[in-house]
Amino acid sequence: MAFPFKAVIFDMDGVIVDTEKFYFDELLVMSEELGLGITVDECKHQVGMSHQDFQRNLQMWMRRGGRGELSGDEAEAIYNEWASHRPRPYAQLLNPGVAETVEALHGMGVRVALASSSPLANIDKVLSACGLTGRFEPIVSGEQFHQSKPNPEIYLHTLELLGLPASACCCVEDSVYGIAAGCAAGLTVIAKREERFGFSQDQANLIIDQIPDLLRIGER
Repeated sequence: MAFPFKAVIFDMDGVIVDTEKFYFDELLVMSEELGLGITVDECKHQVGMSHQDFQRNLQMWMRRGGRGELSGDEAEAIYNEWASHRPRPYAQLLNPGVAETVEALHGMGVRVALASSSPLANIDKVLSACGLTGRFEPIVSGEQFHQSKPNPEIYLHTLELLGLPASACCCVEDSVYGIAAGCAAGLTVIAKREERFGFSQDQANLIIDQIPDLLRIGER
Protein backbone atom coordinates (compact mmCIF):
# COMPACT_ATOMS: atom_id res chain seq x y z
CA MET A 1 0.00 0.00 0.00
CA ALA A 2 1.29 3.49 -0.84
CA PHE A 3 2.31 5.82 1.96
CA PRO A 4 -0.79 7.93 2.71
CA PHE A 5 0.87 11.36 2.98
CA LYS A 6 2.86 13.58 0.63
CA ALA A 7 5.05 14.92 3.44
CA VAL A 8 6.11 14.03 6.97
CA ILE A 9 7.07 16.82 9.37
CA PHE A 10 9.28 15.56 12.18
CA ASP A 11 9.78 17.10 15.59
CA MET A 12 13.40 16.73 16.73
CA ASP A 13 13.83 16.37 20.50
CA GLY A 14 12.32 13.09 21.63
CA VAL A 15 11.55 12.01 18.06
CA ILE A 16 14.76 12.19 16.03
CA VAL A 17 17.01 12.10 19.11
CA ASP A 18 16.26 10.88 22.64
CA THR A 19 17.33 14.18 24.15
CA GLU A 20 14.30 14.85 26.36
CA LYS A 21 15.44 12.43 29.08
CA PHE A 22 19.03 13.67 28.71
CA TYR A 23 17.97 17.31 29.22
CA PHE A 24 15.63 16.24 32.05
CA ASP A 25 18.51 14.64 33.96
CA GLU A 26 20.82 17.53 33.06
CA LEU A 27 18.43 20.10 34.54
CA LEU A 28 18.28 18.23 37.84
CA VAL A 29 22.08 18.07 38.05
CA MET A 30 22.37 21.79 37.24
CA SER A 31 19.74 22.59 39.86
CA GLU A 32 21.72 20.73 42.51
CA GLU A 33 25.06 22.26 41.53
CA LEU A 34 23.75 25.84 41.26
CA GLY A 35 21.24 25.64 44.11
CA LEU A 36 18.16 26.40 41.99
CA GLY A 37 15.68 24.05 43.65
CA ILE A 38 14.18 22.75 40.38
CA THR A 39 11.69 19.98 41.19
CA VAL A 40 11.08 16.75 39.29
CA ASP A 41 7.55 17.95 38.46
CA GLU A 42 8.97 21.17 37.02
CA CYS A 43 11.32 19.11 34.85
CA LYS A 44 8.43 16.95 33.65
CA HIS A 45 6.44 20.07 32.74
CA GLN A 46 9.47 21.27 30.78
CA VAL A 47 9.46 18.34 28.33
CA GLY A 48 8.63 19.58 24.84
CA MET A 49 8.25 23.19 25.98
CA SER A 50 9.10 26.03 23.62
CA HIS A 51 12.49 27.70 23.82
CA GLN A 52 10.77 30.94 24.81
CA ASP A 53 9.05 29.26 27.77
CA PHE A 54 12.30 27.53 28.70
CA GLN A 55 13.98 30.94 28.95
CA ARG A 56 11.16 32.19 31.17
CA ASN A 57 11.58 29.18 33.43
CA LEU A 58 15.33 29.73 33.59
CA GLN A 59 14.70 33.33 34.67
CA MET A 60 12.40 32.09 37.45
CA TRP A 61 14.85 29.42 38.59
CA MET A 62 17.82 31.79 38.58
CA ARG A 63 15.81 34.32 40.57
CA ARG A 64 14.79 31.62 43.02
CA GLY A 65 18.45 30.61 43.31
CA GLY A 66 19.40 34.12 44.37
CA ARG A 67 20.84 35.34 41.07
CA GLY A 68 18.52 38.32 40.79
CA GLU A 69 16.48 39.63 37.87
CA LEU A 70 17.98 38.40 34.61
CA SER A 71 16.81 38.66 31.02
CA GLY A 72 15.96 35.44 29.23
CA ASP A 73 19.22 35.61 27.30
CA GLU A 74 21.23 36.25 30.48
CA ALA A 75 19.61 33.34 32.28
CA GLU A 76 20.23 31.09 29.27
CA ALA A 77 23.87 32.22 29.12
CA ILE A 78 24.39 30.90 32.66
CA TYR A 79 22.77 27.62 31.66
CA ASN A 80 24.87 27.37 28.48
CA GLU A 81 28.09 28.12 30.37
CA TRP A 82 27.29 25.39 32.87
CA ALA A 83 26.28 22.92 30.12
CA SER A 84 29.38 23.69 28.01
CA HIS A 85 31.45 21.59 30.40
CA ARG A 86 29.20 18.55 29.89
CA PRO A 87 29.32 16.59 26.61
CA ARG A 88 26.05 16.07 24.73
CA PRO A 89 26.42 12.81 22.80
CA TYR A 90 23.79 13.51 20.15
CA ALA A 91 24.95 10.70 17.84
CA GLN A 92 24.48 8.19 20.67
CA LEU A 93 21.03 9.63 21.37
CA LEU A 94 19.79 9.12 17.79
CA ASN A 95 16.62 7.06 18.03
CA PRO A 96 16.75 3.60 16.38
CA GLY A 97 15.83 3.48 12.71
CA VAL A 98 15.52 7.24 12.17
CA ALA A 99 18.08 7.51 9.35
CA GLU A 100 16.69 4.42 7.60
CA THR A 101 13.11 5.70 7.90
CA VAL A 102 14.03 9.10 6.46
CA GLU A 103 15.81 7.42 3.55
CA ALA A 104 12.84 5.13 2.93
CA LEU A 105 10.47 8.11 2.84
CA HIS A 106 12.74 9.87 0.34
CA GLY A 107 12.77 6.69 -1.73
CA MET A 108 8.96 6.70 -1.86
CA GLY A 109 8.92 10.32 -3.01
CA VAL A 110 7.61 11.56 0.34
CA ARG A 111 8.91 14.96 1.40
CA VAL A 112 10.57 15.10 4.81
CA ALA A 113 10.57 18.32 6.87
CA LEU A 114 11.58 19.22 10.41
CA ALA A 115 9.81 21.62 12.77
CA SER A 116 11.46 21.93 16.17
CA SER A 117 11.09 24.37 19.06
CA SER A 118 14.88 24.25 19.48
CA PRO A 119 17.08 27.13 18.23
CA LEU A 120 18.36 26.66 14.66
CA ALA A 121 21.99 26.47 15.84
CA ASN A 122 21.08 23.50 18.05
CA ILE A 123 19.10 21.84 15.26
CA ASP A 124 22.11 22.13 12.95
CA LYS A 125 24.42 20.73 15.63
CA VAL A 126 22.17 17.72 16.27
CA LEU A 127 21.64 16.89 12.60
CA SER A 128 25.37 17.21 11.87
CA ALA A 129 26.32 14.94 14.78
CA CYS A 130 23.76 12.35 13.65
CA GLY A 131 24.75 12.40 9.97
CA LEU A 132 21.38 13.84 8.95
CA THR A 133 22.45 17.18 7.49
CA GLY A 134 20.56 17.88 4.26
CA ARG A 135 17.95 15.18 4.83
CA PHE A 136 15.14 17.54 5.93
CA GLU A 137 13.63 20.30 3.79
CA PRO A 138 12.42 22.66 5.01
CA ILE A 139 13.81 23.03 8.53
CA VAL A 140 11.84 25.39 10.75
CA SER A 141 12.84 26.53 14.25
CA GLY A 142 10.53 27.77 16.97
CA GLU A 143 12.85 30.72 17.54
CA GLN A 144 11.49 32.18 14.28
CA PHE A 145 8.15 32.88 15.99
CA HIS A 146 6.89 34.89 18.93
CA GLN A 147 5.65 31.66 20.48
CA SER A 148 6.43 28.09 19.49
CA LYS A 149 4.54 24.88 20.34
CA PRO A 150 1.76 24.45 21.48
CA ASN A 151 1.06 27.41 19.19
CA PRO A 152 0.42 25.91 15.73
CA GLU A 153 2.22 28.71 13.86
CA ILE A 154 5.42 26.67 13.41
CA TYR A 155 3.45 23.94 11.63
CA LEU A 156 1.33 26.36 9.61
CA HIS A 157 4.52 28.04 8.39
CA THR A 158 6.09 24.67 7.54
CA LEU A 159 3.00 23.73 5.50
CA GLU A 160 3.26 27.05 3.69
CA LEU A 161 6.91 26.34 2.81
CA LEU A 162 5.96 22.85 1.62
CA GLY A 163 3.10 24.27 -0.43
CA LEU A 164 0.82 21.50 0.82
CA PRO A 165 -2.47 21.42 2.74
CA ALA A 166 -2.51 19.94 6.24
CA SER A 167 -4.64 17.06 4.94
CA ALA A 168 -1.72 15.89 2.77
CA CYS A 169 0.77 15.80 5.64
CA CYS A 170 1.41 14.19 8.99
CA CYS A 171 3.70 15.21 11.83
CA VAL A 172 5.62 13.00 14.25
CA GLU A 173 5.64 14.26 17.83
CA ASP A 174 6.08 13.03 21.38
CA SER A 175 5.17 15.79 23.86
CA VAL A 176 1.80 17.24 24.85
CA TYR A 177 2.86 20.66 23.49
CA GLY A 178 3.93 19.26 20.12
CA ILE A 179 0.86 17.07 19.74
CA ALA A 180 -1.39 20.05 20.56
CA ALA A 181 0.40 22.20 17.96
CA GLY A 182 0.02 19.54 15.27
CA CYS A 183 -3.67 19.05 16.03
CA ALA A 184 -4.32 22.81 16.01
CA ALA A 185 -2.63 23.04 12.59
CA GLY A 186 -4.99 20.37 11.22
CA LEU A 187 -2.28 17.75 10.75
CA THR A 188 -2.61 14.03 11.29
CA VAL A 189 -0.48 13.61 14.41
CA ILE A 190 1.61 10.47 14.89
CA ALA A 191 3.04 10.23 18.40
CA LYS A 192 6.20 8.30 19.22
CA ARG A 193 5.28 6.51 22.43
CA GLU A 194 6.68 8.25 25.51
CA GLU A 195 5.84 6.97 28.99
CA ARG A 196 8.69 8.32 31.13
CA PHE A 197 7.30 11.74 31.98
CA GLY A 198 3.72 11.01 32.96
CA PHE A 199 1.94 12.96 30.22
CA SER A 200 -0.88 11.83 27.96
CA GLN A 201 -0.57 11.35 24.20
CA ASP A 202 -4.30 10.74 23.79
CA GLN A 203 -4.74 13.74 21.48
CA ALA A 204 -2.62 12.06 18.81
CA ASN A 205 -4.31 10.27 15.91
CA LEU A 206 -1.95 7.32 16.23
CA ILE A 207 0.81 6.19 18.60
CA ILE A 208 3.82 4.23 17.32
CA ASP A 209 6.52 2.52 19.38
CA GLN A 210 9.50 3.25 17.13
CA ILE A 211 10.12 5.62 14.22
CA PRO A 212 10.31 2.82 11.58
CA ASP A 213 6.69 1.94 12.48
CA LEU A 214 5.80 5.13 10.60
CA LEU A 215 6.44 3.33 7.32
CA ARG A 216 3.63 0.89 8.05
CA ILE A 217 0.86 3.37 8.87
CA GLY A 218 -0.66 2.90 5.40
CA GLU A 219 -1.40 -0.70 6.39
CA ARG A 220 -3.53 0.32 9.37
